[in-house]
Amino acid sequence: MIEKFDKSTALLLVDVQEGVNDVKYYGGPSGKRNNDSAEENMRCLLTEWRRLGKQVAFTRHNSRELHSPLKLSLETGKQIEGLDIHEPDIVVDKDVNSGFIGTSLELELRRSGIDRLVVMGFYTNYCIETTVRMAGNLGFDTYLVHDACAAINTLGHDGTYYEADLVHNMSIASLHGEFCTAISKEVAMKLCVEDCLELERVQGNE
Repeated sequence: MIEKFDKSTALLLVDVQEGVNDVKYYGGPSGKRNNDSAEENMRCLLTEWRRLGKQVAFTRHNSRELHSPLKLSLETGKQIEGLDIHEPDIVVDKDVNSGFIGTSLELELRRSGIDRLVVMGFYTNYCIETTVRMAGNLGFDTYLVHDACAAINTLGHDGTYYEADLVHNMSIASLHGEFCTAISKEVAMKLCVEDCLELERVQGNE
């Protein structure tokens, strides 16, 4: 069974900024991300989360890279429409992949009584994966909403081209059962209001 998401659970949105859709910067001339439904799935879950008065947290990426579109000083550093920050939200700015490195995220979550995290955002194979791994290692009961994330295509060390869908699915597979429990948006919506008796929490490394 997975217990209902209560007041000890925060929704963490990772780098939901306009610049993530500059796919040529991240994926090269043939750059492509997957899951065009990611933003709408995020909006649905965020709306429900706010309706129920649960804690919301955001990371915002402020890149060290000279030409990155993810800089808070640029238009592309702004929040994606419908995924805006509200006054009670926890917000941290980061310049590396993990939301926990060089930020006050863990401290602010702990002070707010949070010990469970529901994570979504960009990119699955970069900041989502790194943040989820650390969340699990830090002892948070962590859930990754796999269809409220998106990945970018990747070149391997030997020059092999990996499509975004494959990269996304492999990232989720590496996280699920070890660092988190991967769930769909529909399951996350259900867990906002009731237990899921038919599902199993599978986070390991405990």
